[in-house]
Amino acid sequence: MPEPAYRRPRDRRSAVYPYLAAALVMALVAAVAVAAHALRGLAPAAGTPAAAAAAPGGPARWVAAWTSMPQLTEPANMPPPPFTQDDGVLRDATLRQTVRLAVPGERLRFRFSNAFGGAELPITRAAVALPAGGRAGVDGIVPGSSRPLTFGGRAGATVPVGAQVVSDPVRLDAPPGANLTVTLYLADGQASTDVTSHPGSRTTSYLLAGDHTGAAALPGATATDHWYFLSGVEAEAPARTRAAVVLGDSLSDGRGSTTNGNDRWPDLLNDRLRGPGAPPVAVVNQAAGGNRVLDDGLGPNALARLDRDVLAVSGARWLLVFEGINDIGTAPATEAAQRETGDELVAAYDQIVTRAHAQGIRVYGATLTPFGGSTPYDDPAGLREATRQRVNDWIRSSGRFDAVVDFDAATRDPAHPRALLPALDTGDHLHLNPEGYAVLARTVPPRLFR
Repeated sequence: MPEPAYRRPRDRRSAVYPYLAAALVMALVAAVAVAAHALRGLAPAAGTPAAAAAAPGGPARWVAAWTSMPQLTEPANMPPPPFTQDDGVLRDATLRQTVRLAVPGERLRFRFSNAFGGAELPITRAAVALPAGGRAGVDGIVPGSSRPLTFGGRAGATVPVGAQVVSDPVRLDAPPGANLTVTLYLADGQASTDVTSHPGSRTTSYLLAGDHTGAAALPGATATDHWYFLSGVEAEAPARTRAAVVLGDSLSDGRGSTTNGNDRWPDLLNDRLRGPGAPPVAVVNQAAGGNRVLDDGLGPNALARLDRDVLAVSGARWLLVFEGINDIGTAPATEAAQRETGDELVAAYDQIVTRAHAQGIRVYGATLTPFGGSTPYDDPAGLREATRQRVNDWIRSSGRFDAVVDFDAATRDPAHPRALLPALDTGDHLHLNPEGYAVLARTVPPRLFR
């Protein structure tokens, strides 16, 4: 008796099941192989920043390791003769300068600024090296340590007016606190006498005609205590490394500190934060002598430069604001002018906190140090001192800052609270000496950076 017709299809499916199963397995294997090949194509190549970031414990972020606030160079701070001409600067000249790293890095990159240049800045060649003896402010480098800097694989770069460029990463093993030498050669110079620099370097740089980018020493070079064009160094650091930015004036820029001594208070705070078990923190200095919070002075006012000098700093996690003395000291010594200055400073601090908090940056306020007896800041009627006291009261009690660092209490003379302790005073009754800056560094609690 023939089988019912409806059973034949079932039997045919049973017959081909083994073949279908085998085909399905082969298809899955092929799909996995294709996917694996695709994933291998997407995976970062060994040695790339992405691969390093993915490696357990490897570097994961770029963090500012040194900064200097760019500003327009005043006539007295231009490159010395013959490196300034009527129509430009540094034509066929080598510029060598040293900077100090706040955190270590085996891979570094360098920022060059033309923020205030009157013409494009053509960098012909650049290099980084270890300075002779590891010292700041020397013209020599350790033989064999020089590494060329490149920009998108090219030997040089042209920085447009108002812009900056960042070099490609370069390998150079540099521990925290190490000095680095950065050398530039400008074949054509910069065709303008509007030049970007940081005059208050407290570090000696060197100028020499011709291309000496990789030279071990620069005999006959002209010395000048200014930085030009170089505005930042970044280190590829472990993921938990962050930067603490100092926003300030000459008291943070180091007026009264030791030339080539790196004993400004942010430098000393960096040293203090490098103790055993301390979190990796880079204290970077965005201060300039004569700078003000409200009005332009030497460099743009603090409110105008906040985005560039704080919010755009790689790895910024904390901001310490220590600025306002120049606003009080340059405002007229009248009740109306001082009342307005105090009100505007408080409003400006509030704005700084608001804008920084929006970027996830914690903000610490430092009280303003005394200037009693300083000419021309102190006035006989004490109106500017009253403004300083009022502003300091607000910094301490308003609750707007995430923490307060009381520099005023740490440096004032108990017998004359409107004046600095004599042992900390440079003699102008405004700026601190190296011991005074050490006191400021010791006043900042390390717990603020955990």
